[in-house]
Amino acid sequence: MSADSGRSGKVVKRSVVISGHRTSVSLEEAFWGALKNIAASDGVSLAGLVAQVDAERGDANLSSALRVFALERAQTQSPER
Repeated sequence: MSADSGRSGKVVKRSVVISGHRTSVSLEEAFWGALKNIAASDGVSLAGLVAQVDAERGDANLSSALRVFALERAQTQSPER
């Protein structure tokens, strides 16, 4: 395990505004980084991406929905797919 692995697994709580309401989301640093990269490649803000996932998540917890979203995007971008 590298020294960076410990940091990327650290849970970070961030405040985001979704549909005019402030909420906080706790995710590991690695997921925040992945979501920032996805937002940049999609040409949207991180808050906009979070709002998009929130609108499509159904009954899922927002943090879990964001993790699954990031994982699914990574899988569709991987060379094996």
